[in-house]
Amino acid sequence: MYSFSTCWNSHRHTDGRAMLREIRELGFEYAELSHGIRLSLVEGILQAVDAGEIRISSLHNFCPLPMGVSHAAPNLFQFSAESARERELAVKSTLKTFDFAVRVGAPLVVLHMGSVEMKDYTRRLKELLADGKRGSDRYEALLAEAVERREARKEPFVERAYETLRRLIPEAEARGLRLGIENREAVEEIPFETDLLFFFREFAQPTVTYWHDTGHAQIKEELGLIQHMLHLESFADRLAGFHIHDVRPPCRDHCPPGTGQVDFAALRPWVRPEHIKVFELSPALTVEEVRAGVEHIRRIWGGE
Repeated sequence: MYSFSTCWNSHRHTDGRAMLREIRELGFEYAELSHGIRLSLVEGILQAVDAGEIRISSLHNFCPLPMGVSHAAPNLFQFSAESARERELAVKSTLKTFDFAVRVGAPLVVLHMGSVEMKDYTRRLKELLADGKRGSDRYEALLAEAVERREARKEPFVERAYETLRRLIPEAEARGLRLGIENREAVEEIPFETDLLFFFREFAQPTVTYWHDTGHAQIKEELGLIQHMLHLESFADRLAGFHIHDVRPPCRDHCPPGTGQVDFAALRPWVRPEHIKVFELSPALTVEEVRAGVEHIRRIWGGE
């Protein structure tokens, strides 16, 4: 299943049906409703789905956006937040996403799990990468400091994130949904690359799956935290799907596949027909750039 995320075009549309028709005209039978779906787009989305014009592969939390929010905001309410009120809002908004997923017939919801509150090491590391300083003593010292600070501070944030997820799992199960836990790009975002093995042991339910974002994984490789291909291989048995995009130096993601640093051929052995494969591309891309990126993946991963 190849699908296409509305993150590319939701901001340009006031009619959800027209938004989905644009994706259908690109040749996609499926779309992912991303985290920029305003309430005003919902009626048109339902019209398109009910008319059989397109099918929905997945939703990206929070979808639709809470009332009064008009821009993409996947981290609006964090599962890991110290504030109990914020965590309650995260749960309530996620449950609305679950209900919307059922209404449009989507089998899976992609989730962000939150983050550890700490200095923005990721931004500084990216700046050093841009200056060609990876491998320098300065870079390696900053990376080691970032990981050390994260590990020292993480326990309460991780436990709150996990407890929030525990509350959501039975709600997803009752609705027949799977949850795609997305790998993240920033050093401080949960779940951490070092914790994922333990995470999937703790959350062994088939409802909880791994969602592999190719751009985020490549950024983590560029930062020196993982090896992209080996990381994917390690969690292939829990893999439900992909966000597909490329990364151009220094860590500019959501680029068309084939224009950056991601070796999609190396990832091919772990791609299965049953996986949901979603192109998640920048709104700045032209139709021609989108088509070229899609064709690049189809040549390597196969068409359907």
